[in-house]
Order: sequence, then structure tokens, then C-alpha cells
Amino acid sequence: MHFLTPTVLALGVLCPAGVASAQEFSELWGKAGEHWSPEGRLPDFSYAGYHCGEAEIPEVDIAANVKSFGALGDGEHDDTQAFLDAIAETDSGAIYVPPGHYKITEIIEIGKSNLVLRGAGPDKSILHFQRPLNDIKPNWGSTTGGQRTSNYSWSGGLIWVKGSFQSRKLADVTADAKRGARALEMSTTEGLEVGEWVEIYVEDDTQKTLTKHLYSDDPGDMRKFSGSRGSLVVEITEIEGNRIRFNRPLRFDVKLGWKPQIRRFAPTVREVGIEDLGFEFPSTQYGGHFTERGFNAIAMSNVAHCWVRNIEINNADSGLFIGAKFVTLSGVRFHSERPPTRACTGHHGVILGGTDNLFTDFNFNTRFIHDLGVSANHAGNVFSDGKGVDLNFDHHRRAPYENLFTNIDLGAGTRMWACGGGASLGKHCGARGTFWNIRAQRPQRYPPASFGPPSMNLVGIHTDQPSATVPAGIWFEAIDPAQLLPQNLHRAQLSRRLQRAGKSK
Repeated sequence: MHFLTPTVLALGVLCPAGVASAQEFSELWGKAGEHWSPEGRLPDFSYAGYHCGEAEIPEVDIAANVKSFGALGDGEHDDTQAFLDAIAETDSGAIYVPPGHYKITEIIEIGKSNLVLRGAGPDKSILHFQRPLNDIKPNWGSTTGGQRTSNYSWSGGLIWVKGSFQSRKLADVTADAKRGARALEMSTTEGLEVGEWVEIYVEDDTQKTLTKHLYSDDPGDMRKFSGSRGSLVVEITEIEGNRIRFNRPLRFDVKLGWKPQIRRFAPTVREVGIEDLGFEFPSTQYGGHFTERGFNAIAMSNVAHCWVRNIEINNADSGLFIGAKFVTLSGVRFHSERPPTRACTGHHGVILGGTDNLFTDFNFNTRFIHDLGVSANHAGNVFSDGKGVDLNFDHHRRAPYENLFTNIDLGAGTRMWACGGGASLGKHCGARGTFWNIRAQRPQRYPPASFGPPSMNLVGIHTDQPSATVPAGIWFEAIDPAQLLPQNLHRAQLSRRLQRAGKSK
């Protein structure tokens, strides 16, 4: 464990937890961001969520009603086809699901933009799913240890929003650049336009030097990890010859050995919402880890600028699998009447895959094996303003880096750092994972060395340990969470950016 050793403490700024509780502002941020810089160890998380936080989620007008397509909502009649027909025949707008109990026996897939599935409230419009994903569309696989299981144990949803980013190379990057930069030299800028959104993409070399970089050169055992990819979606703000400037700082270095490219970013599915609905699954005994067959609520795959809000999920194997960019999920509540196995009633609560997604205003009234999750190269995702009975921050190895957990109440606080992921796939957390204002019923401790590199940021964690702030090493500010300002780092960063740009939501 890299628990605050005497050597580390001697190099850092040390103060007892009782004294630290009088402090209000982090040295990484200050009162209003005056200590922050794009090259520093504290990332910019302000671009997470729907339209980078620059627009409110819209109130879309109702265009259709599932009852017009034959849905009864009586809990007995199979209403699946009515939902599928309503989606197929509605070009845009909200499809209304009136109060009722709707029996669903197939996957409800949405593969087009500008569509909202809206109920009358999660306690009024309830979708009852009778069959798991693996019964509907079998998809067997195995764990990294070779155990046979359904691939829906970690993917897929019975409401499944699917698209494509239409990613293809537009140009090569021709010069190295450092993290924090906002410009790149290109092989050509022909066809690129100011205001266009593009993806900056890098991939590992045979020595896995990109993976090492995403772990701040402290990756742990990664013998079984095939290598990393880095992705950052940016808006072009200026073109000067073969040089482009963009709206946000790089979150990783760009090196020619990683074959850096500018790629097209043109999502085929965007502006899709799932809101005001209840999700109900059978209350049978939970069988335990890797027995899941796919009673999963929602998946979003390769979509952008979508949302989920005000939903309740009951008795799920897993809740939300989000493999997307710029998605906001808010007001999600989890419950379960399933008899638990080892105190858990399901596998994954939520995984924020992809980049720059926001999960906020949530409540876990049950325990999953993995509550809040990130994994393979997931970055820029934010978990905020939530609580649970006994939450954990699951970092599932393969270099998830620069993700934020802020203003969260763990509840009992017995398993904050409990994580999954196979062996020899790198440490759980990558570079600059940030934990800010984390409360619990018992004091928390700095995580073991196997969890992540010293470049992680821990600020305002409920603890009885002292602070240790080493600019190039461990950063652990033992500020009393109740005294820490801002309470929500993401919101503070977004507010600062919008104010400086003269924008308002």
C-alpha cells in the first residue's frame, strides 16, 4: 500500500485531520479556480454531459402515444409490439407512455435520433420485463478467468439505444503535443471547418507506452492488457494553414509513435431521451457474480448528446451501460426486493463507458457488486450529487483515467475502493482519477498502491488520516467534506468556463 509513509509525509504538507477541517479551499482549485491550470494534475471535467453542459435537456413535445399503437398497460397483455411500432413510425418527438403497467418481452431498440420515450412518472408508467436479454438473443461468453457466462453480465439493455460515430481518419497529426495544449499540427486541414467537432485519436505501440502514460508511468501488472486508445472530442475554433486550434485542453500527450489522427465525429444517433419511467424485473433470488442473464434496464452504444432522467429501476441484474459521449443521466433511483447474495442484489449499477458522460442526482437503495463503474480507457466521466446504502467506486482496470467522483455520500462506507477486473490488466484507476467531497458513516483511508498511481487526487474525503500533498506524488487533502468549497467540483468548473466564455445555459 502507498499509505502515507514517513518519507511521503516528510516531502508533503502535513497537518492533522482535526486542523485540516478548518480549511475550506483546495490548493488544486482555490476559491474560484485561481490555482487551476490545464497542465496541472487536476483535470478539466467541465465538458461532461449533454452538449458539454452548455444546454439544458429539452422538454420535447409529444408526437405519439403507445396506446394508439395497441398498448393496453394492464400488466397482462404483451405490449412489446406497440412500443416497437411507435418507435418505427415516429420520426421525431416524444412517445408518451400513459400511466399503466406494460408487459415487455423483447428488446426495445432505438436506432434513430430525436426520439424521446416518456412516461407519466416512474411510479405511474412502469415497464415490466419478463425475459432476460440472454433468453431473447443468446450471447454466451466467458470471464477473463475462463468462466462461462452471458456477455449481458456486463453489457446490453432491454431498452437499447444504438448508433455509430462514423469514425474515419481525416488527417494525421504531424507533431507531438503535451497534455493541456489546445492546438495540433496536421498533415492537411483540407475539408475541416471552424465549428466542426472532431475526434483526436491515439493508439498504443508494441511497448504499451500509451498505457504507461495513462497510468502516469505506474501501470502495475499489465501483461494481459492488449493496449490503450485515447479519444478526445473537440470543437475546432481556428485553422491556420495546417494547424488547428480547439476549444478544450488535451487530456493526454500526443506522440507520433501513437499514430495520432483527427477523425470524423458524426453520431448517427443523438438527442434521444428516456424519462419518467419505472423499470421492473422479477424479484427472484439473485444468483451472484456472473450468473446474470441480462435483466438490464438501459444501454446506450455509440451515441452522443442523449439523456436519461427521472427513472426508477427495481430488481435489476444491472442498471445502465453507457458506451457513449456527452450523455447526462439524472434522477436515477435503484431499489430491489430480490433476496441478496453476499449482501448484493445485482452486478453493475452503472458503467459510464466512453468519454465525457455525467451521472448525477442518484440514489442506490440497494447494493450491486459494482455500483459506480468505469473501465477500459473511459475518461472525463463525472459521478456527482449522489448517495447510496454502501457505495463503491469500481475501477475495472484497463486504464480508466481522469474520471471524477464528487459530492457523494457513500452511506456505510465499508467498501469505497472495492473493485473488479481481471488479473494483469493494469491497476484499477489510471492517471488523475479525482475524488472530491466524499462522505461516509466511517472514516475512509487512502487506497492501496494496487488501486492506482500517486497522480490521483483525493480532496475532502471523510478520514482520520493526515493530509499529504506532494506536487509530483500523492495528493491527499484531508479537508472536512462539510467545509470543502466548492462541494461539487464539476459544477464549479462548468460555471467558471461558461462565465469566462460569456455563455449561459
